[in-house]
Amino acid sequence: MYGIGVTDLNNPLEVIELPNPRQPRAGELLLEIIAGGVGAWDLLLPDGTWEVDFQPPAAIGVEGVGRIIAIGPEVTGFAVGDVVAVHEAPLVNGSGLWAQQALVQAVHAALLPKHVSPEQAAGLPIGGLTAVQSINALEVGEGTRLLVTGASGPTALLAVQLAQLRGAYVVAGAGMRHADYLRSVGANDVIDTHTSDWAQHLDGQFDAVLIAATGTAKQALSLLKDGGRLVSITSDAPEPIRGITSVDLYVEADGQALGKLLNMVAVGELVYEVTATPAKDGIATVEQVAAGHSGGVKHVLTF
Repeated sequence: MYGIGVTDLNNPLEVIELPNPRQPRAGELLLEIIAGGVGAWDLLLPDGTWEVDFQPPAAIGVEGVGRIIAIGPEVTGFAVGDVVAVHEAPLVNGSGLWAQQALVQAVHAALLPKHVSPEQAAGLPIGGLTAVQSINALEVGEGTRLLVTGASGPTALLAVQLAQLRGAYVVAGAGMRHADYLRSVGANDVIDTHTSDWAQHLDGQFDAVLIAATGTAKQALSLLKDGGRLVSITSDAPEPIRGITSVDLYVEADGQALGKLLNMVAVGELVYEVTATPAKDGIATVEQVAAGHSGGVKHVLTF
């Protein structure tokens, strides 16, 4: 089978031939991959930065959608032929999801609802789970005044929508060309965080801040109330002051939570744009996304 990966650490990304995975063991599923989500994090695997048991030669990719072709012992709730979405980290058997077949842990998988395409679902696992785990960590609820920087990015866009559904007052920080769209998905206000003094133009203080754009955390911290909460998904949470909680958040695989998010997509409560590229033509797309040029859409590779 073919995959998109590397033959050794620090080697360039390429289309490589790989052996078919072994048969699934207890708690595992073997998937025929349909589509894999692309994120800047994917190139952390071949350079060894993200320790997820990556063992080249291997495919990269840690989120996607596949059809179950074999089920290991002690797995319930799934059948051969089911189509599932998954965020898989650490990697089973040392290889990722950007391949024609991949092994995953059943507890990380969620069945696709009707009316959600595999390509759409492949763009959800990491962004959706990161968003909901961030909103949970920030204790967002009815009346929370929340600032989201980098709000036009795929993950932050989902966080804006989840916060709005919980009754928060959401101020989205982004380029103003995204303002109409952000308001259409639930932002109460949009500010231009591309200016150097953007924080000076905000009235009032915030209960919580989600940092999804590098270089915005320090100014955002100054806008928090004493005892407020800051979560960064860009690994740059500032030192806490004034009783503020300030943490970096790293996504955790969670099949049950992913299933709930997929159901929200199915009924139109969560929206996001996906662009699909055939996997064998996708290396340039991966490099584009890794360089921070996703264009505000979620990219997926199709197999």
